[in-house]
Amino acid sequence: MPSGVLLLHGHGRTGLSMGFLGSELGAEGHATLAPSYGMRRGMAEILAFLAPRVAAFEQTLDGPLHIVTHSLGGLVARALIATERPKRLGRVVQLAPPNQGSELADLLFDLKLSATVLGPVGGVLRTRRLRADEALLGPVDYELGVVAGDVPGLVPERVLPRPNDGKVSVAATRLDGMADHIVLPVAHSLMPFHPLSVAEAIAFLNDGRFGRGPRHGSGHGSGQEG
Repeated sequence: MPSGVLLLHGHGRTGLSMGFLGSELGAEGHATLAPSYGMRRGMAEILAFLAPRVAAFEQTLDGPLHIVTHSLGGLVARALIATERPKRLGRVVQLAPPNQGSELADLLFDLKLSATVLGPVGGVLRTRRLRADEALLGPVDYELGVVAGDVPGLVPERVLPRPNDGKVSVAATRLDGMADHIVLPVAHSLMPFHPLSVAEAIAFLNDGRFGRGPRHGSGHGSGQEG
């Protein structure tokens, strides 16, 4: 098989939530791996679970290993690359990633509900991360494309700054070193299923930049909005 794509799901979901993406990527000729790492593991435990599975998958490939993520999966990918970087690492696409954390996670911490709702991985989801949690994520020294959404849902603006996708603000998705950034009219929960976001993910894997479908804005390099 020429290339593969590791699909990393969001918080509270399983690898099955990446099924539509997997089908579309399979039609493009990619092999896929969509592991389920649960929500009751901390980041270190998630990485220990993923590392041997990713390594075994990588050994079946002749071409690069790309990564496409949703929400928390974007942080998992950053930590995986920082600690157990795939030898054949290709391009990385994050869908609705809380790269700078989410104010909703902050609220749960303030209400003392983080352990119940977010579990052990909650620390990396907040905007006020501990230094150790931030260090786990590592710098971006690979081709990274970030897809943000701006369908806000019912979350008040005083809780989650706009524009946002209902869980993560557009500003929080940006990351120094990313190659491209795009904002789409897609809600957070629909990112792995929406034709616009899926098409843009495939475009970035193919070309190293976004370019299909309508966009609300895009940025390059350091992540400045165009």
